[in-house]
Amino acid sequence: MLGQAKPVCFVLTSDIARARGFYTYTLGLTETGDDPYAVSYDLAGTLMRLTSVEGHQAGPHTVLGWQVADIAAAVDALAEKGVPCAVYEGFGQDARGIWTDPGSGTKIAWFFDPDGNNLSLTQFG
Repeated sequence: MLGQAKPVCFVLTSDIARARGFYTYTLGLTETGDDPYAVSYDLAGTLMRLTSVEGHQAGPHTVLGWQVADIAAAVDALAEKGVPCAVYEGFGQDARGIWTDPGSGTKIAWFFDPDGNNLSLTQFG
């Protein structure tokens, strides 16, 4: 039924102004509008709504990720903007915080938005 429908994704925040600055200026996402409930972004053709929810607390799992061609360059660009990658004890990440799947060569790095939402970058092997 929904196989051909365009997806819409949602990222929750407790502080829309702070999160908007991060997604718009730090990550460089293109705003497509705002309304009393959310700021909208175009994610390569997918609509993302940054939605304010009073008292929002981020969960431990990844909520949004991007496929990138050069993960090292993307991680370096985030670091230049003051966004470090998460390092998980015992996970075997490199000095930049990039984990490489030994089977496929896929590389993944995780980072957080100001609300603590877990975001990721993936370079498929």
